[in-house]
This record gives sequence, structure tokens and C-alpha cells, in this order.
Amino acid sequence: MNPLETLAEQKLSAVELLLSISLPGGRHLGPQDAPVRVEFREYAPLAHLVAGQVGRLAEDYVEGRVELHGTPRDIMTVAAGLMGNPIEADSAPPALGWWRALAWHGRSRKRHTAEEDARQIQFHYDVSDDFYTLWLDPRRVYSCAYYRDPAMGLAQAQEAKLDLVCRKLLLREGERFLDIGAGWGGLLLWAAEHYGVRATGITLSKNQHAHVNRLIDERGLRGRVTMELMDYRHLPEDKPYDKIASIGMFEHVGLAQLPTYFAKIGRLLRPGGLLMNHGITAGGTRNQKLGNGLGDFIERYIFPGGELLHVSHVLRVMAESGLEMVDTENLRPHYARTLWAWSDNLESRLAHAREVVDERVLRAYRLYLAGSAMAFERGWIALHQMLASRPSGDVSAGALRGAQSAYPFTRDYIYR
Repeated sequence: MNPLETLAEQKLSAVELLLSISLPGGRHLGPQDAPVRVEFREYAPLAHLVAGQVGRLAEDYVEGRVELHGTPRDIMTVAAGLMGNPIEADSAPPALGWWRALAWHGRSRKRHTAEEDARQIQFHYDVSDDFYTLWLDPRRVYSCAYYRDPAMGLAQAQEAKLDLVCRKLLLREGERFLDIGAGWGGLLLWAAEHYGVRATGITLSKNQHAHVNRLIDERGLRGRVTMELMDYRHLPEDKPYDKIASIGMFEHVGLAQLPTYFAKIGRLLRPGGLLMNHGITAGGTRNQKLGNGLGDFIERYIFPGGELLHVSHVLRVMAESGLEMVDTENLRPHYARTLWAWSDNLESRLAHAREVVDERVLRAYRLYLAGSAMAFERGWIALHQMLASRPSGDVSAGALRGAQSAYPFTRDYIYR
């Protein structure tokens, strides 16, 4: 047995009886009846397993250097046992914090120009509409669902999320509503059809833009709903919006551009108006991505340019942009359940998926969906809905004296 095999055998003890390993020469390590088996076609990837570099091992799987056998849930249980806490693995020592922050800021500024953002969004969202249709709900809502009732299925929970956002924003008939990063139009159309708003959505995805405009025509909403292929930086500011939603968007904005982003929203929002900023946040206060190679895997295969920020940082930048946070809610467990629902849907349609995307894309998404579900379950990443207002300066305005906005400063209106 070579030294690498010896280390691999020692690593197996961390996951007890859950994992077996098949080596290139035919040798096997671990129990033969383990629920998860990793089949190595070459020796180099074995070093990634020994080091707990689960992201590198995922890359080996996507590129065909290893095969994984087992259910997504069992595979993720083994992955968690191999790597420990990826938040700690990616946190810089305090002495290096300032230098790392400076380097991160510079890198973020370089890769979040309007041109780069368009390329990165299209890399992810324009993979294939047929592919996303296989595992998303019928409205193609590609963000955290809201399981108001534990018995809800995915489609019901996504509708509950759309309605939760509309209720939190206090949408009213005739209001001007902007959806930044409108996706396949779920919230945009829900707000128009159920709340009577005049809705505008923007996206950088050509596929999403074409899809939503087809739906607008099919549903007779032309004139009330508009979907534009546009960067948020290019939105005209001559007519302010009453309410603005940003759902699953600010993760793509980047650290360096976040002040620009919220300052732009502040100028687009009328005094007293409300913003719903809903998105993925970091589980740790000092990590810009998940460690153990997970962040690098997502950057390469799934979301180029994505950056995770802790909710405290996001709220600080919002405040510095003149937006007052009036309510924040963490829906982390809801996103874990959403991702497992997506993963289960994809796993049940693998044969069809292979007809619409190549094997590398399919392998990457199988690991991404299950791995993200695990990360949300374990608190390595979170999902926050941050409701904010642009204070009007009029202390006599609003339902409560001094509110300076449409927000009533009580939560009961959301759940009635």
C-alpha cells in the first residue's frame, strides 16, 4: 500500500461505514456495502479526498476522473464528514484580514463591469431553458421558496414566497413596481396579476428576456408589464418607483459594486417607498466564499463572479446608501428544502436532462444542488429577506407618526 492509500484509509475513519473507495488497480478500501462509493480512474484525485478538498473532488467528478455512486443525500453526508467546517477553512487570520479584503475588493471591481456581469449571467442562466424546466416549478422561480405550511409542495411554496414578497412590500393597485433581476418572470407576473401593479422587470439573460416577453403577450399584459434586457446601472431615473424587489440578485453584484448598486436603488425609489432585497448571504463574517474548494467549484462551473457577503455587511452598505432597514428575516432552512426539492426533481429526470445538456453540465448541477442544500442545512450559508425604505423626511407621513415610509412598523400585516 502506497502512502496515499494509507492516508485515504485513515480518512475513511472520519465517515465510519458510509464510504468505500475503488482504486485504479482494482484495490478496494472501506466496507463493500457502504452507501457511497468513489471510483478513482487515476491516482491524483485521491490526494483531494485525503486533504478534504471536496470542491476539487467534485471537479474530478465533473471532468470524469472519478465516478460517484450513491444518493445525493448520502454523498453529501460523506462530503460533510470529509471536510469539517468550510467557513473556518476559508477565514483569513486577523493579521491578514486587511490585505485579503483589499485584494478581494480589487478583484471584485475588475470582474463586475457591465460587460463582465452580462457574460457571467448568461453563462449560468442561458444554459438551457429546457434544462431548468425539468427541475424548477412551473413558474420557473429560481430562488428560495417559502414553506408556510410544511405540507406544501415546491410549486405551492414558490407561490407562497411570491405572495410573501408582495405582502411585505405592501403592493397596491396602480403602483409602479420594479423587479431587478426578474428571472423567468414569476414575481413580475404575480405582482401584476394579483396586486394590479404596473410592473417593470430587467434581466441580463437573453433566454429569460425572450421567455417573459412571450408570457406577457400570451397573458394580455402588454402595456401593464415590461421586461427589458438591461443592466441595473442603465435604468433611467426620471420616474421613481413606488416599490422595488431584488430577488436573488445582489449575490451577482459583487463587493466592490454594492455601494453603487444600493445608491442606484435609492435614486430609483420614491421617498417613502419600499425595497425588498432577498438573497444568499455568507454564514461567516470573514469568509468571501466556502472553503475546501467548494467556492472555487461554484465559481468555475456554476456562478462565475458570484460573491457571498455576510448580512451585516449588506445592511451596513444599504444604510450608508440612505436606505433604512425596517425588517430582516432569515429563511435559511426554507432554502435547504427548496434545493432538495430541485435536486430530487433533477435526479428523477436524468435521462431527459442528458438530452438537453452535456454530461459535464449535468454532473456539475447534480453536485451543486445537493451541495448547496447541505450548506444551507448546516448554516454555512444563509438566505435573508431585507426589507428597507427610503425615508421621506416627512415625520407626519405613514401609518405611524415618524415612520417616513409606507411601512407600518408592525409585522402583523404581513401574515394576515
